[in-house]
Amino acid sequence: MAATFAEIVEAARNKGKKRLAVPAAKKADLGILSRAAEEGLVVPVLVGNGNDTETLVKKSALKAFEYEIVDAKDGGLQTAVRLVREGRAAMLMQGACDTKAFMNAILDGKSGLLAGKLASYVSVFEMRKAGKLILVTDTFVNNFPTIAEKLLILEQSLKLAGILGIAEPKVAALAAIEQVNPSIPSTLDAAIIAKMSERKQFGSAVVDGPLDIDCALSHAAAERKGLKSAVTGNIDIYLVPEIESGYLLAQSLVFFGKMEMAGVLMGTAKPVILSLPFVSWENRLVEIAVACML
Repeated sequence: MAATFAEIVEAARNKGKKRLAVPAAKKADLGILSRAAEEGLVVPVLVGNGNDTETLVKKSALKAFEYEIVDAKDGGLQTAVRLVREGRAAMLMQGACDTKAFMNAILDGKSGLLAGKLASYVSVFEMRKAGKLILVTDTFVNNFPTIAEKLLILEQSLKLAGILGIAEPKVAALAAIEQVNPSIPSTLDAAIIAKMSERKQFGSAVVDGPLDIDCALSHAAAERKGLKSAVTGNIDIYLVPEIESGYLLAQSLVFFGKMEMAGVLMGTAKPVILSLPFVSWENRLVEIAVACML
């Protein structure tokens, strides 16, 4: 089981090099791509204006490693997506593309990379004191998911947990309070998902909810509130109720908690790496490594 970001990179290195398509790459992108190439993770496939891209590469450390340039007149995005969809590249990185345009291209039902009904974003955090990784989802894509959509989001996070070696993940279905309250829909959704878990509908995973952050983090707090739970105090996956709490929780853990975070888009036919502002330059290498493991 991977317990640190360094272990993720090592595990990905053992998978061999993957071809990584990057549209409209800029100087900052070439820096992380050089590092990923040096680690033996990827062969960058740079898609965009051929002459401009070649000039950038010659001024970067990437020139010392294997790479490919694909000249594209469309700015690179549609061509890069097509390369991945056709299997000419194994995964896709956002590069300097506008986030909205990039997501629209990825999630397009006809020409994009969406594998099922929805995609979700999983934030992965390194808990150094506990010696483990935790996952928080969905922290970027789905605004106010229905119960059916939450089940898909949960399944995608369980898939990632399995890839990271978390054999029997413990999941907290988060809500504002730990009691079921018909006036708070998130508590009803959490209770339904927890009941499904009781009936072994998620395999070896154990899901409990509704749980507030206090109960999820502390077994003692849960007992103080009269809760008997097999997951409190040792959560692997935090399933948030909607985008506002998820996005803010991820940002808060990074900015206030000073925690290291990497993320990955799940639910696509091939791995996709986003460029979110609260992921550090160093941890973008981890995101590439996770994509290689996928």
